[in-house]
Parts: sequence; C-alpha cells; structure tokens
Amino acid sequence: MNAPHISTASSHIPRRTFLRGLGITLGLSMLECMTPVFARAAQPPTPKRMLVIANNLGVLPKNFFPANVGRDYALSPYLEVLAEVRNEFSVFSGLSHPGVTGGHSTDNCFLTSARGAFKAGFRNSISLDQYAAEKLGQVTRFPTLNLGVNIEKANRSLSWTRDGVLLPAEDSATALFNRMFVQGSADQVKKQLLRLKQRGSILDTLNAEAGRFSRTLGSTDKARLDQYLTSVREVEQRLQVASEWEQRPKPVATQPAPTDINDSKLFFEKFDLMLSIAQLAFESDSTRIVTLMVDAFKTPVFSLPGQKATTETYHNLSHHGQNEEKVKQLEAADRQHMALLRKLIGNLAAKAEGGQRLLDRTMVLYGSNLGDANIHDNTNLPILLASGGLQHGQHLAFKRDHNKPLSNLFVTMLQNMGVETDTFGSNAGTLNELKSA
Repeated sequence: MNAPHISTASSHIPRRTFLRGLGITLGLSMLECMTPVFARAAQPPTPKRMLVIANNLGVLPKNFFPANVGRDYALSPYLEVLAEVRNEFSVFSGLSHPGVTGGHSTDNCFLTSARGAFKAGFRNSISLDQYAAEKLGQVTRFPTLNLGVNIEKANRSLSWTRDGVLLPAEDSATALFNRMFVQGSADQVKKQLLRLKQRGSILDTLNAEAGRFSRTLGSTDKARLDQYLTSVREVEQRLQVASEWEQRPKPVATQPAPTDINDSKLFFEKFDLMLSIAQLAFESDSTRIVTLMVDAFKTPVFSLPGQKATTETYHNLSHHGQNEEKVKQLEAADRQHMALLRKLIGNLAAKAEGGQRLLDRTMVLYGSNLGDANIHDNTNLPILLASGGLQHGQHLAFKRDHNKPLSNLFVTMLQNMGVETDTFGSNAGTLNELKSA
C-alpha cells in the first residue's frame, strides 16, 4: 500500500516556481517539432506504406454495406462504383471503438480509440499513424504527413502524440509540395538549422530547471517528472534527426507544383488534389505514413460534379431526417467519395516500384467515426481497406449489435507495416482473415 505524500517545508513548491515551470512546459508543446520521436532504424528491404482517409460525416449506411458476406458478396449500390477494383479491397461491417461516443467529436478519436471524447477531464491518446512511426523509426524525411480538406485545424486532427497533443493538419497542397521538393538556398538551410539549434537550447534550459525542481518533489511526482523528461530527451533526438535531414538534398519532383484550391465549396476538387499529393509523397518516398481528414462537418454548401451546388451545408444534409431531396444530394456526394477512392486505387496499382505495384506496398483505409450521422451513431462504422498485399475481395461482417473493436483491424495493419505488436488502443485481437496465405 502506498503511503500518502506528506507536504513539508522542503517539498512545498512556491506558486511562482510552479507557474514558471508550467510556462516552459506549455511553450514546449506548441513547437512545430513536437512530433513523436523516431529512433534510427535500418532501411527495410520492402517499403510498407499506409494512407488513412477519414470522412467525419460518414456515408448513408443502407447504400454502403453489402447484404451478404464472404468473397461472393453482391456489391452494394456504393461499392458498385468500385466494381472494377473489387478484388483490391475488403469491406467491413460491425466494427467500432468501444466506449467512444459523442457524435461528431469522435472524429478526433478515430485513430486513437480513446474513450470519453472531450468530456470533462478527457485526454486523447496516441494515434495509429504516430504509434507506427514511433515503432518503425525515421527512414524518410517526414515520419508522417497529416493532411486535411476544409479542416478546422485548431480543433480537429487524425494525428495525436503520445501525450494526447493535437498535431495540426496541412491543408495546403502547395505548401506540402514545397516542403517535399523545393530545396532552400544555402542561407535558408543555415537559418533552419539555427532554428532547430535554438529549440534544442530551450530543451536544455528545461532539463536544467527540471533537475533543480525534482529535488523538491515527492516520489510520485518525481516518477511523473521522469516520464516527462524522457519525452523531452526523445524530442532532443528528433531535433538531431531533423537537422541531419535538413542537410540532405530533396528529391526531384516528377510533376509541376500544384495550385491550391482555396474555395471551400470545391470540396471534391480539394479532396482529389490532396489524394494526388499523398500519392506523390509515397512515390518520392518522402514519407510512408499519411493521414487525411476530410472535414465534411466544416464544409459549407458545396459543388457536386456535373450538378448544381447543394441546397444545404454538408452537415445539414447529413441530418436528412429521410428528406428525399437531402438524401438524393447525400447519395451523389457519397458516390463521389467512392469514385475518388476508385481513382486512387487505380493510380496506385498503375505505379511500379521495385517489381511490385505501389498499391501492393500501400494500405489505404477509408472510414468514418460515424456509422449514421443522421442520428449521431458511433457504431457499425463504414470501413474499407485496400491492398497492402493483404487478402481482399471480401466482406467481413461482425455483429451489428455487439461490434468488434476497430482497433483489431489497426493491429493487423501495424503488423503488416512491420510493427511487432499485439496491442493498440482498445483491440481484443486481430483480423487474421486479411493475412496473406
């Protein structure tokens, strides 16, 4: 039994001292270098990649899920759009995150499975992409890329650090292209290296202050501080790796720089552009892990290809109440999601890398945190996973009234990436049905 900590004169921390230390801590969390640390790792012989796409308003479930199961399932109305690539993907029903409820706010938990989304005292946990990058080590210039379409950058993200800190999404295709391919001048590189060094000096100051601070703490607080300082040391290693990459030449782009689409109403055009940038990142091996949140919730009245603009915002359409006109517009939007997914799968299949298709080395997960946005239902999520060398062409169905954890699929994906783990998030096993024979 742990004895209670008794405050003494030597263990009492003046409020001014505490706030000074807290100020350093808060300042540190806002640095753009604050991504998980990736230990050095040997270059794997076969690159494995992962792209996660989350549509935070989901799709109309009745048109997405097939009526029967197995490999001979009949394509649902939406999956008919993907008919030409049906053997490249698997579709799932009966998956969700146990205890993750709260309607729209759960989009931030789609890759973490953290319970109690944004209730009092809620703290998010590490996301799938960051966990994978942490375990695999940094073998590319960018450990992960976190992208967004119409995303509310300050409040929404698929990527979260181990400490539950939001990593803002990049929503500019031009900015991302420049980061990947545009080599700065010698003076610009020098300035960037100086900025990295200055951030390192902040960490040095924090370490020195924390060392003095720890002498006044009880055992429990010391353990917590040690854990925090471990994270600081990992960030220091991350800064060192960033400095080394800054001095290496960037790859040569195989296509011209894109022009940003700034009109939020051109939702699908922006979505298509960001998918193209994600593919380009894989082709250039700039990264092997990309997340993309398609923030339908923040999308205004938008254009549908070949049709008039919608009569309502995307969010208002999602609360259709079976209104015929709203449902019709939602169906058109959902089909366009499927069309872009079909285009992406086809493009990845057409690209060769090391005697294989790029698709064979790339898992593409498409899904949502909402099973039915009309009623804010967070169960029976629409989930589709394409290639990555897994066994596909099947509908894997689990109980609609007692879902399997979506994290079971996440563990299978991690293992396919080469991460040696049996656990992530709320998983209770894996989905071995996807493993290659």
